[in-house]
Amino acid sequence: MAVLNIRKAGDMVLKKKAEPVVRIDRKIKQLLDDMSQTMYHADGVGLAAPQVGVSQRIIVIDVGEGLIELINPVITASEGSLISMEGCLSVPGIYGDVERCTTVTVEGFDRHRKKVRISATDLLAKALQHEIDHLEGILFIELAKTIHKEQKS
Repeated sequence: MAVLNIRKAGDMVLKKKAEPVVRIDRKIKQLLDDMSQTMYHADGVGLAAPQVGVSQRIIVIDVGEGLIELINPVITASEGSLISMEGCLSVPGIYGDVERCTTVTVEGFDRHRKKVRISATDLLAKALQHEIDHLEGILFIELAKTIHKEQKS
């Protein structure tokens, strides 16, 4: 496994709509391993493939309940609304108040080509929406109602 370079806001790969994964092969599995290693190394709760320079529809998330790997994730249902603060590994030192659905259902595939369906609330629902936005070329700062900069001491 390797810790990959996290792309920052302004990098064009973050603005591009990611391509669907056509074949889950050894290269995709290695990318999943590297992405999770990178996410943990950066103390993040989620990471999308475009954030490491790969324009494919892959995300990894761990909100403290164990690692979730999703290939070609799609939000199939959502409800509720809540505005809360978010940050992003690609936009360090900036936080924003973003409106998200409180509950989502997401479908995709795992590394073994098995279809996965996740019903999520709270932080997991927010993380899924945030990472799937990355796959659409959307950064949270574009959705934020207000922006806050981290105070340097």
